[in-house]
Amino acid sequence: MTEIHTPRLLLRHWQEDDLVPMADINADPVVMRWTGDGSVLDLEQTAQAIERWEEEWDEEGFGLFAVELLASGELAGFAGLSVPEYLPEALPCVEISWRLGRQFWGQGYASEAAQAVLEFALVDRGLDRVLAIDRLGNEASQNVVNKLGMVFERETSDPEFGHALTVHSIDLTEYQA
Repeated sequence: MTEIHTPRLLLRHWQEDDLVPMADINADPVVMRWTGDGSVLDLEQTAQAIERWEEEWDEEGFGLFAVELLASGELAGFAGLSVPEYLPEALPCVEISWRLGRQFWGQGYASEAAQAVLEFALVDRGLDRVLAIDRLGNEASQNVVNKLGMVFERETSDPEFGHALTVHSIDLTEYQA
């Protein structure tokens, strides 16, 4: 089982007792405003999402990690890798993403987790390139993308919801520079 330790975080596979705290995160409209159409997810939808995330680990050899704070054992959210099926024009590719509960914002956790995931993707999993796909205007996410050293590729739109998206990328050469 793949686990990643950072100075303050444990990135790990999902456990049964992660469901309720992740459902609480997904039920927050402020957290979810940049995701899809901005709809919140309930407990059952979160359970289905976690099941899909775990299946991606089996199918792809990567997925979304549960992000746990080492100091308290709290679930802060997720960070990891997925195939962005929602944006066919970008395929084939792998996307890095993260979602943390609002109480964990502004403390550097997203950047710390994303940096660990990026190293996992490019070094451990040997991926050639990783994308970050964000809604235009999501400045907090954009700050993380910038800290990762990702390079702007293009703007596009979400084929389902019509939102403007930005696509950034990084490859191993850029990552090591």
